Amino acid sequence: MPVKYGKKMIATLFSGGKDSTLALHRMESVGRRTDLLITMISENDFSYMFHKPNVMWTKLQAEALGIRQVFYKTKGVKEEELADLEKTFVENKVTELITGAVASSYQKERIEAICKRLNIVCHSPLWKIEPLEELNELSVLYEVIITQVAAEGFDESMLGSRVDSNLTEKLIQLNKKYRTNMLFEGGEAESFVLDAPLFKKGIEITKSHIEREGTVARLIIDEARLVQK
Repeated sequence: MPVKYGKKMIATLFSGGKDSTLALHRMESVGRRTDLLITMISENDFSYMFHKPNVMWTKLQAEALGIRQVFYKTKGVKEEELADLEKTFVENKVTELITGAVASSYQKERIEAICKRLNIVCHSPLWKIEPLEELNELSVLYEVIITQVAAEGFDESMLGSRVDSNLTEKLIQLNKKYRTNMLFEGGEAESFVLDAPLFKKGIEITKSHIEREGTVARLIIDEARLVQK
């Protein structure tokens, strides 16, 4: 049954990666400023819905943006995690939701179904964006690093690499050779944003380490701080 709220509450489903950050910025540019960041903490490293690496460090991004943030835990069980997500929308009286959906119909359709039930307007400004359009924008205006690799051709040397013209060229070559998704929608990689146009401060990683699990390698942030831009 649709839920009706009297006050506008625009929330962004925020993982700290390139897509949710860029989506927030794009909606800000058309007058839909985010009031709340909703960050899901999944117990499952391979959740179908939620990004996990370094998610707790999104608190620095929220501070840099000057936007209130709430964290919610989920076991990350396929389909069941959707109920956890729906609860967050109800508890925070969300009226509009911004997502960083790019090409995953699985995620987009399930989020939109929840929004439809709750009478929430759903915005996915990056949906079906051309990969080079996004990568070029990130290269010029953002500081984004790779924090996880998990596909053929995506080696450990990419961890910590900035999304710039050099990385873009490498992603083009990997796409040609392995048909990988250049925006990582197949789970090829994960990212973390260190600086963005709306950040009042940048983020500096002062300590990190690499973890390996089978074919997956992750850059784990141990210590980080906000710095003047």
